[in-house]
Amino acid sequence: MPLYHSILTGIAMGDGKTHTAYKRANTSKEVGDRAIEELCEAGVIRLDKSKKVFTTWEEEDGEKISNKLFFTSPFLRFWFAFVSPLFKGVRDGDYKEVKERFANRESEFIQLTFAELSHEVLKINAKEDPIKEIGSYWDNEIELEIYGKTASGKVIAGISKYTNAKMNKSVLTKLQEDCKKAKIDADIFVLVSKNGFSNELKSLKSESIRLLSLKNFKNLV
Repeated sequence: MPLYHSILTGIAMGDGKTHTAYKRANTSKEVGDRAIEELCEAGVIRLDKSKKVFTTWEEEDGEKISNKLFFTSPFLRFWFAFVSPLFKGVRDGDYKEVKERFANRESEFIQLTFAELSHEVLKINAKEDPIKEIGSYWDNEIELEIYGKTASGKVIAGISKYTNAKMNKSVLTKLQEDCKKAKIDADIFVLVSKNGFSNELKSLKSESIRLLSLKNFKNLV
C-alpha cells in the first residue's frame, strides 16, 4: 500500500521518530499509528519508547516524547532507503540514481548500524562488570547513541560517530553537558569513533572515560 511504503521510506531515511515518519508520509497520527501497529505485527519494524530511566518505559511528568521505529532487518532498511523509492530504474537495470543516492547518504545511513554494533562491542568488552541492558537515549532535546547500565548498577552514556573526522575533547565536553541537561548521572562515558581520537582526548582515557575505535570491532567477527 502507498501509505505503508511512504512510512517505511520515511523511517529508513529519517531519524526514526514516529512524528517524522508521519510527516514524511503526509498522514495523521491516528492513521499512522494504525499502520505502525500492523507493520509491527507483520514483523517488518519494531517500536521503541523513550526511557529516561531504567525502571520504567512510561512518560514522565506528562512530557510527550516521540517513539522510535526500527527495521527488524538491516536489509529492509536498505531496501526502503535506496531501492524501493527508485524501483523503476532498478527494474529496468539502471542503477545510476541508486548509486548516487547511496553515495550522498552513506555515512548518515551507516550511522545507525555503527551505533548498534557499538552496543555489541561494549557488551563483549564488559567482562568484569557485564552490561545488563543497553540501547540509545532520546528526549525532546538531546540524543545519545549509547545509554546502558551494568550489572553492578553503573550507568553508561556515550556517543558513537561514523565520520572521517577524529573525535576531540569538545565531543566529550558536549556529552557531559548533555547528560547533565538530561539529568543522567553517568558513571562511564564512552566515545566510539570510526577514525580515532585527538591526542588530547587520548590523554583523558580512564576507567570512567572509554575510547573505542574500529580495531575494537574485530571482536565481533
